[in-house]
Amino acid sequence: MTGTEASPYPSILAGMAVGAFTRAYLLRADFRIYPTYPHGWVTHLSLGVVAALLGAVIVPAIAAREFAAAAFVALAAQQFREVRAAERDSLAALEQMERVARGADYVEGIARVFEARNYLSMLTAAVASGATHVLGWQVGLAAGIFSLLVAAGFRQGRQVGGIADVRAAKLHFEETLLFVDDIQMMAVGLQESRRYLLRHGRGVILEPRDLDARATLATSGQRQAIAHDAAAAVGLRKDYGTPEFTPLVRVDLDTGRVGLVIVPIHNSISALVEGVRRVPLLESARRRPLGSAGAQ
Repeated sequence: MTGTEASPYPSILAGMAVGAFTRAYLLRADFRIYPTYPHGWVTHLSLGVVAALLGAVIVPAIAAREFAAAAFVALAAQQFREVRAAERDSLAALEQMERVARGADYVEGIARVFEARNYLSMLTAAVASGATHVLGWQVGLAAGIFSLLVAAGFRQGRQVGGIADVRAAKLHFEETLLFVDDIQMMAVGLQESRRYLLRHGRGVILEPRDLDARATLATSGQRQAIAHDAAAAVGLRKDYGTPEFTPLVRVDLDTGRVGLVIVPIHNSISALVEGVRRVPLLESARRRPLGSAGAQ
């Protein structure tokens, strides 16, 4: 049997398999250790299976004129928006305990990603299920693989290394003022702290490649994300009562270059530079002055 006369179960199972695999493929924990594992993974994988089931049943349900089932999918989308709110609230609560906070822009970006990936799981399941139901399992398999490859393109967004050149830089003091190359960072009053910074501190310079990159790196949300991910990449020698060892990101107002100073646990400057390159570009922090009418 083919078309609407075919049994819906093979198409539903095919859609569920593709959708669940999509969510598992998009889920990963890197040096930022989020989501935590295994409990964080269980939560998101379970939601991915639910999303895959919803996507897998939508085409067979419409073909069988079961429009109530299709309406149920719209209700489920509301629940996925609640996932975004729950992630945001959870991360915001953890911010108080972070030695280097992610910042509101980063938290919102993470919450938005987890919501969107449930939709991707649902869509890939719907494509695979619909193709299997209408055209057979061979076409359904091909459609599922294609939709999975499309979804895989959303696994990795743009990174700081794509808009700026990142390089190691030298720390030095002029009296009490700390500099990263020629970018003034902060004043450090205690002589002991100055010696510690020179001995253990590391500096990085980010040179934006165009005006859009300069405007993006100048936003406070993007700079806070750089500080957080740098600390996650190489660790941080900082305790309560030592605010001068907090990672600091400053902008040179004349050139748009960005300086970072950090006191890492892992002293590899190459690891620090690579960690900064891999900092995600936050959607809420992106600026495009070159595309504005004023810049043209």
